[in-house]
Amino acid sequence: MPNKTRQPEHRNLLRQIREIMAAAGAAQNRLDALVNAIATNMHADVCSLYLRRPDASMELWATHGLDPGAVHVTLLSDGEGLVGEIVRTAQPLNISEAPNHPAFSFHPETREDPFHGFLGVPVLRGGRLLGVLTVQSRAARDYSDDDVEALQNVSMVLAEIVSSGDLLSANELANVALRPMRAEALSGRRISDGLAVGTAFVHDPGRLKTPLIAEDPEVEMQRLETAIWDLRRSVDALYLGKGNRLGGPSRDVIEAYRMFANDQGWLDRLHEAAGSGLSAEASVERVRGEHRARLLSAKDPYLRERLHDLEDLANRLLRHLGAVEGLEALPEDTILIARNIGPAELLEFDRSKLKALVLEEGSPTSHAAIVARALRLPVVGHLTGLMDRISNGDTILVDGEQGVVSIRPDAATEEVFRERVTERRQRRAAYARLRDKPARTMDGQRITLSINAGLRVDLPQLDESGAEGVGLFRTEFQFLLSDHLPRQAEQTQLYHAVFEAAGDRPVVFRTLDLGGDKVLPYVAHEREPNPALGWRAMRMALDRPGLLRYQLRALIEASGGRALNIMFPLVTTLGEFRAARHLLDVEMERMAHFGHEMPVKLRVGSMIETPAIVWQLEDLLQEAEFVSVGANDLLQYFFAADRENARVAERYDMFNPGCLRMLGHIAAVCKAADRPASVCGEVAGQCAEAALLIALGFTELSVAPAAVGPIKRMILSLDQKSLGTELAQWIGESPMGDSQTHVREKLLAYAKKTNLSL
Repeated sequence: MPNKTRQPEHRNLLRQIREIMAAAGAAQNRLDALVNAIATNMHADVCSLYLRRPDASMELWATHGLDPGAVHVTLLSDGEGLVGEIVRTAQPLNISEAPNHPAFSFHPETREDPFHGFLGVPVLRGGRLLGVLTVQSRAARDYSDDDVEALQNVSMVLAEIVSSGDLLSANELANVALRPMRAEALSGRRISDGLAVGTAFVHDPGRLKTPLIAEDPEVEMQRLETAIWDLRRSVDALYLGKGNRLGGPSRDVIEAYRMFANDQGWLDRLHEAAGSGLSAEASVERVRGEHRARLLSAKDPYLRERLHDLEDLANRLLRHLGAVEGLEALPEDTILIARNIGPAELLEFDRSKLKALVLEEGSPTSHAAIVARALRLPVVGHLTGLMDRISNGDTILVDGEQGVVSIRPDAATEEVFRERVTERRQRRAAYARLRDKPARTMDGQRITLSINAGLRVDLPQLDESGAEGVGLFRTEFQFLLSDHLPRQAEQTQLYHAVFEAAGDRPVVFRTLDLGGDKVLPYVAHEREPNPALGWRAMRMALDRPGLLRYQLRALIEASGGRALNIMFPLVTTLGEFRAARHLLDVEMERMAHFGHEMPVKLRVGSMIETPAIVWQLEDLLQEAEFVSVGANDLLQYFFAADRENARVAERYDMFNPGCLRMLGHIAAVCKAADRPASVCGEVAGQCAEAALLIALGFTELSVAPAAVGPIKRMILSLDQKSLGTELAQWIGESPMGDSQTHVREKLLAYAKKTNLSL
């Protein structure tokens, strides 16, 4: 049990530290005063502070009780000694006989030989280890739980002060691993094409705006209790399904989340931190840092999932405390760095100052990625350890073409990269000159190029890109970016704006594709074991038809006097298409009955996103007036490979002959039925893949606005019939190696021989 008599004494220590660090004078003098105060308060013979150097060694920065001459002289190599053990585990180490521990390491210059009792804690900030703080005693001694708690609180305050840059001079900071100093190049995944040079700005939505040390611990404890009560009540509301308009959440999944909110170990750590003199907000942040440091390295998926739950609970608790800062103001030429980010958050930043986005997580098909492409921001994601390798102010080179991020590059590397940026700018100018030129192959095949859209910010790019229409308008984005369920009038207003921007050019509206990874922020949802195969898109719409019917009414009303093209997502059976078409017919009759102006023409189509509907295509085309291949999902289901899973991402490859045969089958069946077929997945915006799609017989492509120019340039250099003949031969061959590699190599050789612009 905690020693209640020591708690006031330890609280007084935090006040002393605040006064020491706020005082004027050299950093070394203040650090010396710090270790003296800790040793006195904890009745220890030694107190030492080690800070981590850029090379991962640990340097003795201040000591009370060891030889003062060892300061800035004693260096512990990475993993050495008891300090190294604390670095390895990121947890406190409390032992009564330090010399007997197998990790003990003796440095004669410190003269620490007679000391036995040892307590050390990591100095952590945001899960990143900055140093180690230790106390020692001559006698064998087990430090109390209160002592451990007190030293952890001091280490947290120290981490914030050191990392703020206000304590140490620029020269001193150069010897501390507050941030890496050497140049690094990280390889990740291409999320949005483009090149950018700028300055790193780390987006930390959990940043605190409150004092770390409590003026009145009893008040802070009461604030924490109130916030925990509010948190539990909000989680209970989620459990009961309040406000859920799309169906109740799975009770067992929410019950598990509810269990985390009532986890006694988590709550005890919060109470201990607050009871020892930290503010309520600092207590939450300290416990979060401890969990993050321990669980980030966990290989067990369950433990990592638990970390996500605890992170979310901590963020929720900070919101209940009113501790989270508002949106940060960006400096000029910002490269925004984040662990992950939502589309609404991204849109709130000042676009004029934002040059690129770099994510530790992220995926090409995430909602933020689609928004970033609409904003023409280069984005690279899946950069493991990014947040630990980068700091505000670092120079960053973002290569969205190759999926590489260069951090703190040398002058030569930056100069070469800037030359690439200039060349790319010149290419964009060349694409702009092609804007009004028809996309026609060298052998005369006319190709229709449209853009994918889903936001108002996409619409001006219709004119800028020279696209011939909107081949895919993702209507769910309005729902995903809103903090409430958009009413019919709001939907109508958006669709009307799309029609106005398009003018005489066609627009294909895809009805709501929700569920799976597209979760509405204002609706409780069920966490499914495999959301890509779960309750989403057409399945959700037909089970809960009210939302779809309101959307169809808005589309009909907005299209009055114009042609209306509606497309249903993730159709897997003919019955699903018929059921959705019936709902549309009912709404058409209803709107006509109430005297609304009707569309002059109605075309109804279907997405081809599952292998199941591919083999029902002849029947579907008797009822659907057009189809569009959603290659992102179709390829994912064809290969049974999650496109966001790095371990299987290489299996998701359109160059695979089996995949090419399937796509060729779709094109042939649609041509025989005289039904338009477009491709709107990500592959349509890649020059090599688009060339193969055209060779297979597709004559309509819908791509990101930035891809229109490169794809048009490729089309103008392509002989469709010639490449089609070659492709048929490549697909039929049986090479010794990977068949998709064979097709890719053959295409590159063909492009070189024929001057095909890939």
